[in-house]
Amino acid sequence: MSANESLENLLRTGGLKAEPPDRKECEGLMHSALDRLQDAHSAALSFASRFDLTYNAAHALALTALRLCGYRSDRRYLVFQCLVHTLGLGKVQVRLFALCHERRNLAEYEGYMEMDEALLAELIAATDALSVQVQRVMKDFVSNSSR
Repeated sequence: MSANESLENLLRTGGLKAEPPDRKECEGLMHSALDRLQDAHSAALSFASRFDLTYNAAHALALTALRLCGYRSDRRYLVFQCLVHTLGLGKVQVRLFALCHERRNLAEYEGYMEMDEALLAELIAATDALSVQVQRVMKDFVSNSSR
């Protein structure tokens, strides 16, 4: 099944909504993600702050990729799962984002934050790589929409 077919299946089942990409929205999401990611690299911040900043940067980047494909989802975990289809990300990277989503939910809703520096380092590296990919797609989108 192609990436497009997979996204269309998610649309049919209600996981995604079709919505044309909005350049201003995508630029705002990118700006927010890159600012957060830059701040997350600061070792002076607490673990919880760095994790939160990186996780939210990853989510904004994943949402940008989804929006650039013409879809939207209210489900955070689905936005990460769609990275396989929107950017061709490998399942290992998607599983990392899914694990961090679970950890974020534990911290957000149950007040439990496991301080795992190795996981945070992996999340930062994966989000750095994701930012490069999404910036490339965004650049193509902007140049194609300017014509």
